[in-house]
Amino acid sequence: MTTDNAPFQLPEHPTPAQMVAKYFRGLGDPTRVRILQLLRDQERSVGELTRLLASTQPKVSNHLACLRWCGFVDSRREHRTVYYRVADPRVAQMLALADELLCDNEEHVRACRHIDGEGC
Repeated sequence: MTTDNAPFQLPEHPTPAQMVAKYFRGLGDPTRVRILQLLRDQERSVGELTRLLASTQPKVSNHLACLRWCGFVDSRREHRTVYYRVADPRVAQMLALADELLCDNEEHVRACRHIDGEGC
C-alpha cells in the first residue's frame, strides 16, 4: 500500500508551519480533546476513560496512542493497569487558552464552514 496520498503526509523537508499544523491535527478530534480535558486535573486509567467517554477500550486506546506519540500524554504502569496523565503542564495551559479564545470567538467558530471542509 502506498502512502503517497495519505492524509497529513509531510514533505521530506517540512516547514515549521507544516510541522505545527500537523501537531495541532492531534487535537483535531473531539474525543482526543475530551481525553485531555479529563486528564487535565488527574491521571486516569484506560478503563476510567472508557467509562467516562462511553466508548470502547480499543477506540480510547487508539486515541491515547496518538496523544502519547505527539507528546500530549504520558503513561505509567501499576501492575496490570496503565494510567495516563497530561505529559507537560503547557498542554493544560494550551487547553485553558483555547477555552478562553473560544469564549471570545464562539459565534464565528460555530458559523465557520471552511475548517470542516464544507466551504473549500
